[in-house]
Amino acid sequence: MSGPSQSLSTGLSAEEASVRLARDGANELPRQAKRTPLRIALEVIREPMLALLIAGGVIYLVLGDLSEAVILMVLALFSVVITVVQEARTERVLEALRDLTSPRALVIRDGQRERIAGREVVAGDLLVLSEGDRVPADGRVIECQSLQTDESLLTGESVPVRKVAAVTVAEEAALPGGDDRPYVFSGTMVVRGSGLAEVIATGPRSQIGRIGQSLGELITEPPRLKREMGRLVRVFAIGGGVISLLVMILYGLYRGTWLEALLAGIAVGMSMLPEEFPVVVTIFMAMGAWRISRARVLTRRAAAIETLGAATVLCTDKTGTLTENIMRVAELRRPDGQVYRASDEALPDAFHDLARFSILASAREPFDPMEKALHAFQPDGAVHQWQLVRAFGLHPDLLAMSNVWQTADDDELVVAGKGAPEAIAGLCGLDAASRARLAGDADAMAAEGLRVLGVARATAARPALPEDQHGFAFEFLGLVGLADTLRAAVPAAVAECRTAGIRVVMITGDYPVTARAIATQAGIDANEIMTGDELATMDDADLARRIEATTVFARIMPQQKLRIVEALKAKGEVVAMTGDGVNDAPTLKAAHIGIAMGQRGTDVAREASAIVLLDDDFGSIVKAIRLGRRIYDNLHKAVTFILAVHVPIAGLALLPLVFGLPILLGPVHIAFLEMIIDPVCTLVFEAETEEDDIMRRPPRDPERPMFSLAFISRGVIQGGLALGAVVLMLGFALRAGLSVDAVRAVTFMALVAVILSLVLVNRSRAASILEAIRRPNRALVLVFLAVAVVLTLGLALPFARHLFRFDAPSWPMTALALSAGVLMLAGLEGLKWLTGRWYRWRRAKPSHHAPAST
Repeated sequence: MSGPSQSLSTGLSAEEASVRLARDGANELPRQAKRTPLRIALEVIREPMLALLIAGGVIYLVLGDLSEAVILMVLALFSVVITVVQEARTERVLEALRDLTSPRALVIRDGQRERIAGREVVAGDLLVLSEGDRVPADGRVIECQSLQTDESLLTGESVPVRKVAAVTVAEEAALPGGDDRPYVFSGTMVVRGSGLAEVIATGPRSQIGRIGQSLGELITEPPRLKREMGRLVRVFAIGGGVISLLVMILYGLYRGTWLEALLAGIAVGMSMLPEEFPVVVTIFMAMGAWRISRARVLTRRAAAIETLGAATVLCTDKTGTLTENIMRVAELRRPDGQVYRASDEALPDAFHDLARFSILASAREPFDPMEKALHAFQPDGAVHQWQLVRAFGLHPDLLAMSNVWQTADDDELVVAGKGAPEAIAGLCGLDAASRARLAGDADAMAAEGLRVLGVARATAARPALPEDQHGFAFEFLGLVGLADTLRAAVPAAVAECRTAGIRVVMITGDYPVTARAIATQAGIDANEIMTGDELATMDDADLARRIEATTVFARIMPQQKLRIVEALKAKGEVVAMTGDGVNDAPTLKAAHIGIAMGQRGTDVAREASAIVLLDDDFGSIVKAIRLGRRIYDNLHKAVTFILAVHVPIAGLALLPLVFGLPILLGPVHIAFLEMIIDPVCTLVFEAETEEDDIMRRPPRDPERPMFSLAFISRGVIQGGLALGAVVLMLGFALRAGLSVDAVRAVTFMALVAVILSLVLVNRSRAASILEAIRRPNRALVLVFLAVAVVLTLGLALPFARHLFRFDAPSWPMTALALSAGVLMLAGLEGLKWLTGRWYRWRRAKPSHHAPAST
C-alpha cells in the first residue's frame, strides 16, 4: 500500500492522474474475450445430439419426405437459437460487474473538487465521501466524521460498519467487514457521515474486482444428463448404422434384389435411429423452464432443471434470502422491566418517550437502515418542526451519538442520545446493579438475533453546550431491539426441504449470535456453528470432517463461501446455493445450482446464477425443486417409452428378413409412427402430473446414471413384451390366409395399439392404471383421439391405403389386432405390480443419499 503522495488540500494534479490512468488502466474490470453469437452457434452445432438431429433431417430429405425433414431442421434451429441466447446472457456477467464498479466520483484534483466518471479514478486520488454516495474504488480513510458504510455486497453483513481515519500507513490487510477500520471499498454505500479517502486499489485490484476475476475463471460443470444422452445417442447411431449396413448386404446377397435391400436397410436404420432423444430433452427443458417461470422462478440455464431434483444440500445466505434485508423495530424494554414486542396491538403510552427519543437521536433524513426502521416504527411530525442545533457523532472511544434540538416553543434544548447499551449506561451514570440489569436485558435481546440500542434523554440550556456527550445529564429511557426479520415462508420451506431429504446450510457474514437466532427461527439446526476465523485455520481434511455436521457458518468472507461449497461438492453433495450480493456471485457460479434473488439481488448475482427467484420468496425454491423432480421424472418416463417403442419397430423391420417374409414396415410407416411417438413424448409425458411421493423421497443419488442397466432393461423388457404381442397378431393374420397388404394392416394396427398401451403403463412407475387414469392429462386424451382418427382415415381412404400399402381387414381381424393393446396392458400392469413392490422396498432402505430407483 502506498502512503499519501499529495497534500490533502490539493490532491493529484491532472497530469499525474493521466499518467496513472495510462499506467494502471481504467477503474473497471478488464474485458474478457467475448464469444460472439456466431462462435457460440458453431460450438453448439458440433454437439453430437444436435448433429444427429441435422443428420436425421438430411436422411428424410434424401428420402423425399420434405415435411419430416423440415420438422427436424426447425427443431435443430430452435435448439441452436435457445442455446445461443442463454450463452450470450451469461457473457453479460462481467459487464454487469463493470457497471457496478463505475459510479460517478467526487475527487480533489489541483486543489479543486471535481466530479468525474468512476472509471477515471486512479490510485492516489482523494475521494470526497458523503451520505448516499457509492464508493468508486478501494481507499484508505484519511479524515472522517461519523462515517459508516454498508458493505453487505461484499460481506453479507446487513448492519453498516463504522470507519475511522488511518493513524499510520502501516501494512495491513485491507479487507471488508468489521467496525473501526480505516478502509472503504468499491461498490459499497456510504450510509452516514462524511470523509476523505485516498484510493489504494482500482479495477481488478479492488476487492470487488478480485471477485469478478475469480468469477470469470470459474468453469461451470457440464450437466450429467447431457453427457449421458450424448453417449447413448452415439451408441444407438453407430449400432443402428452397422446393423442397417449388414441388413442391406445380407438382403442383397440372399434375396438378390438390391433395391429392396436398400429400402430394407433404410427402414431398419430409421427404426433404430433415436432421433427422439435430443428432441425430447430439448423440449422437456424448454417446457420445464416455462413451467418453473409460472412459479415466479426464472431458469437461466436449462441444465439446472435436471439437477434440481438431485440437490442434497441447499446453502443459503441469511441477509436478503432468509431475511427480508429490511430492519424493523422488534422489541422495546424499559428500565422497570416492561417489554413491548412489535407484534403486539398498539404502542402503550409508557413506551412513547423511548420510541420518540430513538428517532430524535437519528438523522432527520436517514440512510442508515436502523435509523430508517426507527422512523418507520413511529413517525413523529413534531420532530420535523424542531431545529437541529448540534450533532455529536459516534467515536471509537464512545459508541454513542446525540442530537441537540431546539423545541418549537424555544423554552429549552432537548438532547436525544442512542448507541451501544454499555456506552449509554456510562453516559447515564448508572450504578452497578442497574448496569448488570441492563447488560442482562441486552444479552437476552441479542440472543434473539436483535441489534440492541440504548436510548437516553437530557436537557440543555443556551448558549453554552458541553464539548462532548459526557457533559449532559442523561436519563436512561430503555433499550430498542431491531431485527432483519425472517421471511414468512421460510420455516415451511425449510421443513419441506428436510422432508425431501435436502440439508439446509446457512452461510452468512453476520455474527454467530445473530446467525444462530435466525437459523433457529427458520428451523435450521444451529447446534454446530463454524466461524470464518475457525475456517481460516483449517486445512481441507479438517474442513471435510467438520462440514458434515455443521449447518451454520457465521462471519464468513466471500472466498470462504466458495471454499465451503467446493468442500461440499468434494464430499459428493449436489449443492444448490442462494444469494443476492456481489460477494455471492463466485459461489453461485461454482455451485451445481446457483439461485439468485431477482428483486434485491445484484445484476452480478443474477447473471452468475442458473436460477433467479423473481419474487425473492425463499418458498419458491421448494416449488422449483418440486417442479425439477417432476420434470426429471417425466423425462425418465418419456425416454423409457422411447426405448420400449423402438424394440417392436426394429423387430418388425428385422423379422421379415430373418424368416423370409415380405417387408412389413417401410420408411413411410416408420415416419408415421415417429409422428405418434414425438407428440406422445413431448405433450403427454411432459404434461404428466407429479408422483404422490415426489417431495417425500430423498434426492436422487448424483452418482447413479439415468441410463443405468436397470433403466435400459426396463425399456427392453417392455419393448420385448410389445413385440411379442404384435408378433402374435402377425401369426394369426398369416394363419388366416390374408393378403400381404391385409397382414401389413393388421400388424400395423396391433403395433399402434401396443404403443398406446406403453403410454398408459409408463405414466407412472408404481401407480396402477386405475390410479393413473384418475390423474388428469388433457394432452393424453387429445393425442389418443388424434391417433384414432388418423389410423381410421388411413384404413378408410383409398389414397391413404395405397400410400401405406394396406388392405382394409375385416372387423373381426381389426378387433383382434386392437386386442394386442389390451393384452399388452394386462401383462405390463402385472409386471408393474411386482416391480412396484421392489421400488417401495428400495425407497425404505436407509442410505446417505438414498438413491431413487430408476
